[in-house]
Amino acid sequence: MKCPIDNAELVKSERQGIETDYCPQCRGVWLDRGELDKIIERALGPVAGQPAPGHGFDEQGQRVGFRSKRKESFLGQIFDF
Repeated sequence: MKCPIDNAELVKSERQGIETDYCPQCRGVWLDRGELDKIIERALGPVAGQPAPGHGFDEQGQRVGFRSKRKESFLGQIFDF
């Protein structure tokens, strides 16, 4: 398949069950139907918008303590940010 931007050959990549096509020249990422929905569902986690207790927040969502290392996001695992 060719990139619609620069006509280069697209490369397929699969991570965590989500297949993407990307262009090695312009670095464009192309998704098939339903793949964006899968990415959004996984990024939101089990409870959308709610921090999990014990991960720097208490049960009321108030920040407690601090972390010395930033956790990598789900999107970073898929797209090599």
